[in-house]
Amino acid sequence: MNIGNIDLGEKPVLLAPMEDVTDLPFRLLCKKFGADMVYTEFVSSDALIREVNKTMQKLKIVEEERPVAIQIYGKDTESMVQAAKMVENAKPDILDLNFGCPVKKVAGKGGGAGMLQNIPKMLEITSAVVKAVNIPVTVKTRLGWNDESKIIVTLAEQLQDCGIQALTIHGRTRAQMYTGQADWTLIGKVKENPRITIPIIGNGDITTPERAKECFERYGVDGIMVGRASFGHPWIFKEIKHYLQTGELLPDPGFEWKLNVLKQETLDSINRLDERRGIIHIRRHLAASPIFKNIPDFRRTRIEMLRADTVNDLFAILDSVPDKIEKI
Repeated sequence: MNIGNIDLGEKPVLLAPMEDVTDLPFRLLCKKFGADMVYTEFVSSDALIREVNKTMQKLKIVEEERPVAIQIYGKDTESMVQAAKMVENAKPDILDLNFGCPVKKVAGKGGGAGMLQNIPKMLEITSAVVKAVNIPVTVKTRLGWNDESKIIVTLAEQLQDCGIQALTIHGRTRAQMYTGQADWTLIGKVKENPRITIPIIGNGDITTPERAKECFERYGVDGIMVGRASFGHPWIFKEIKHYLQTGELLPDPGFEWKLNVLKQETLDSINRLDERRGIIHIRRHLAASPIFKNIPDFRRTRIEMLRADTVNDLFAILDSVPDKIEKI
């Protein structure tokens, strides 16, 4: 699969852009485990043109993570164009436009998935950004605003006509948020459309290697994007890539190995920020990790993890978990 001149290989597996998740250390970790392309946290165009320090920091990328995309969102054409030019100066491989974020603070103000209620403006912004920069522009969006307006098949053509070079589709409407199951049937319909020539990337509920393979085979997508399933589980990319290549599941590396990966992720977060902020940032990854699933009475341990405020306290809690497993 190619996006512009960027060759992502056959059946690429991408890391989704996620606020407060896909910072630089996490992107590098997922890259290490086989992610074919990574995306930054989404960036507000308004905050970017105001040069808000925290937002400007999100533009930092390094050579080791390439190919990398920076994603922006907003509802004003002029602001999006200005922000796009600033992003281009940061030298990412790709600029992605976020027309899919469903959270109230974004969609409720007309940005992200809110654009699904104003298609003319979405197309205006897309065309303007494509013309304003010299790097590939892509879009990430959803099936539609709600069940009564699943417009993605037509919208995909319109976005392609604006000049985008790839389209990622999350298989839910904005109204669904992240509830229910992702519906990939319309993603497949987009891919079946003979007018569509750009790569189509499917997103939503890719949680296992088997599901990844099924989505490629059943819906014919060019690539897949993994989001929430990477929380506390960055090695999922290695598992998926191995299964796609061999048809076999990787042997389980064991609890201690997985725990050490999460510890390293914690240290990377601390090194990027500081001990207090690094731990606050990483706790949601740890609490969501599937390695703790099915451990008896783990709720109490999870609460302790979420309250830990030093690396020594946190690691002491993590190191106590194997004893709980041995007692199962």
